[in-house]
Amino acid sequence: MATHDAAQPTEFPPRMGKVAPRELALNGYTRYDQLTSVTPAQLLRIHGVGPKAIRILEEELAARGLAFADS
Repeated sequence: MATHDAAQPTEFPPRMGKVAPRELALNGYTRYDQLTSVTPAQLLRIHGVGPKAIRILEEELAARGLAFADS
């Protein structure tokens, strides 16, 4: 039986905390390149993903020459 603690590892930085990366993984997002197909608004609908996580992800995406999808 799967639990929330059994989420896949992600590329996302530890400074995001534990909840946001776990919830992103449970929703199928474990790599930065996967985030280029979604908007921040779509990610904000995921429980545990808030504005701080979005800001961090945006910075990390930009550092890799990537960006969220246009809304």
